[in-house]
Amino acid sequence: MNHPVLNQQGRLLLYLVVWVLFSGVLTILVGAPPGGWPAALVLTLPLGLLYASLCLGSWYPCRSLPLATTSNRTLVASHGGAAAISALLWVGAGSLWARVLGRGARFAEAQALYADKRMLFVVVGLLAYLLAVAVHYLLLAVEESRIAEAEALELEVLAREAELKALKAQLDPHFLFNSLNSVSSLCGSDPEAARAMTIDLASFLRASLGVAQHKSIPLLRELELISSYLAIERVRFGDRLLPVEEVDQSCSQVEVPPLLLQPLVENAVRHGIAHLVEGGEVWVKVSRRAAHGEADRVRLTVENECDPQRPRSTDGGIGLANVRRRLRLVYGGDAHLTLRDMGRRFRVTIELPA
Repeated sequence: MNHPVLNQQGRLLLYLVVWVLFSGVLTILVGAPPGGWPAALVLTLPLGLLYASLCLGSWYPCRSLPLATTSNRTLVASHGGAAAISALLWVGAGSLWARVLGRGARFAEAQALYADKRMLFVVVGLLAYLLAVAVHYLLLAVEESRIAEAEALELEVLAREAELKALKAQLDPHFLFNSLNSVSSLCGSDPEAARAMTIDLASFLRASLGVAQHKSIPLLRELELISSYLAIERVRFGDRLLPVEEVDQSCSQVEVPPLLLQPLVENAVRHGIAHLVEGGEVWVKVSRRAAHGEADRVRLTVENECDPQRPRSTDGGIGLANVRRRLRLVYGGDAHLTLRDMGRRFRVTIELPA
């Protein structure tokens, strides 16, 4: 861990400003000799800045002696000894500096002034060093808290990614199971259609598994997969399945989680169109909503005709639960999924950031 003061220019500047103010206070404590304040200031200001550099060194024993794992006796002995040594070195340097000033006529009074106030410098030196120790322990606590927060966030991200992978793994067999049921239903009644559907299904699965490896894909790519899926289902349903697509082209490059709409369209076919003798339409609509003072939103709607007499699922099934959890993991509270049962129609709407 780098030095928390030396490593940041702003903190270093603030540190120097504090020590300049400290030197001013020390000047007042020393008092003015008969010759006036300049002699006292010339004596204390360089000494204050010198001690500022000595007190920076208190960081290293603070880092080596964490408060949580070091006994009080060790802390007192170590920092007390370091404070005494630092104060004595500072007082010794002050004696030399006062002697240098005493050789000149202008600040000759500084030497006598220092000799008279030497014990004051010893006490101030001890207290200033121990204060520096306290500040460095505070900075250590801040840095450790920041590191702990970063580690917690990293663990949260890893857990979120693991859950997303689990949801994707759940989605693939769910879709494959439904698709194989579709092929099976054609094998007896229309073997050629079943064969064509199997070939198309293999191509679709290859494409969908490819995009599932990405965290996000352009919405245009997601819509292409939906179109391929509906084309496959039309082999089974024929004219009973009528796909309708309404897409705002300005949304085509918006990034979305892969296979986000797939379970919704699949449900529209399985739980809606499949139970209507005359069949019906499946609408896939994409629009952009721009509100004043807010970021753009994209609205994805999957709507299908359905049998109003058929009981509805109370939980929305695996597909909807999967989509809800993925939206929560990727967008937090910034994306919403809503259901609306209108009797002859059923609508699922997703709204997410553009």
